[in-house]
Amino acid sequence: MTSQLEVLYADDAIVAVDKPAGLASHRSKLVGSDDCYLVDLVREATGRTLYLAHRLDRATSGVVLLAATKPLVASLGAQFMARTVGKRYLAVVRGHLDDVGVVDHPLDAPGKPDPKPATTRFRTLARIELPIPLSRYTSVRYSLVECEPETGRYQQIRRHFRHVSHHLVGDTTHGRGEHNRLFRERFGVHRLLLHARALSFDHPLGGARTTIEAPLDEPFRRALALFGEVAGV
Repeated sequence: MTSQLEVLYADDAIVAVDKPAGLASHRSKLVGSDDCYLVDLVREATGRTLYLAHRLDRATSGVVLLAATKPLVASLGAQFMARTVGKRYLAVVRGHLDDVGVVDHPLDAPGKPDPKPATTRFRTLARIELPIPLSRYTSVRYSLVECEPETGRYQQIRRHFRHVSHHLVGDTTHGRGEHNRLFRERFGVHRLLLHARALSFDHPLGGARTTIEAPLDEPFRRALALFGEVAGV
């Protein structure tokens, strides 16, 4: 797994890496016992003691930010709490979505049953309809969407799109099994199609606005190819 870990940015204060889908960010009761975790692999790859400034779901790929000291983590954490960090995700969902929209629906978290406000903005980048019979339909429809979560609740994007019945493709927890199987069997895509494409924040040393982007992996590019040429992706 170390060979797959790409360092996207590094300086004395922070390191950003491209987390592969399927890799847990850190040890957790929610992911069980794994042989390796992102935070350990980053420390091994860089030879530095680094701390996670935020996390991604195990099934999600993309930009993860780490910091060199706990005070730097706290500084970055304050930006996440203040919602000044720009987060941009790409996702493939079932059905055709509106051009732009907002999902505003409270969400809880494991062990914390009281829902808290959660908001995800999205815009649709492309739509397709494939002549593949599925269930009672003669064709299937999908949308490629760019998501900007304003809050950071547990599995927020996945749960928000389930809430509006546009489940993410490849989501084995909140998605639709027949669509997941179609992408596995027809297109060889075995992952959740959710990718943290870009993260924008004020650098904790100096305050310069910094944007870090992560490329798409090969399975996600294979899914993207179904939509043809998509501007800005």
